[in-house]
Amino acid sequence: MTQQAYYLRASSFAQRLNRIVGWLARHGLSLGGSAELSVRGRRSGQMQRIPVNMHTFEGERYLVSARGHSQWVRNMRAAAGGELRLGRRVDHFTAVEIADDAQKARIIRAYLERWGWQVDQYFQGITAKSTDAELLAACPDHPVFRIGAAA
Repeated sequence: MTQQAYYLRASSFAQRLNRIVGWLARHGLSLGGSAELSVRGRRSGQMQRIPVNMHTFEGERYLVSARGHSQWVRNMRAAAGGELRLGRRVDHFTAVEIADDAQKARIIRAYLERWGWQVDQYFQGITAKSTDAELLAACPDHPVFRIGAAA
């Protein structure tokens, strides 16, 4: 029996809040560094939008999926890139998923140090203060993508 990949669906309240945060980002207002991610749907071919917290670690930009293997993650794997929008500024990018759990654990720890106040509840008890072993164990549940300049 295969185990289902971790995914924590957003509540109706969180969905409404995401729509508000996305609307603000489209109009140039970032809440603590948020932006609106657009990625082409792997089935529909239409651009799908969701607010995200861009994370910079050791000079590189990353997207971390706090809720696990969500739709935007599955779409990003298929599209290998997308757009980040903040107001009129649209950054087209390529994305490479980080496979090395040790590297992911360092990125996730830094992400939780920065964004934990907002996302800790999605990490099933993992926080920035968790042990290295606990973070490594959580890595398969939280995809991480390195963001690069579009070709």
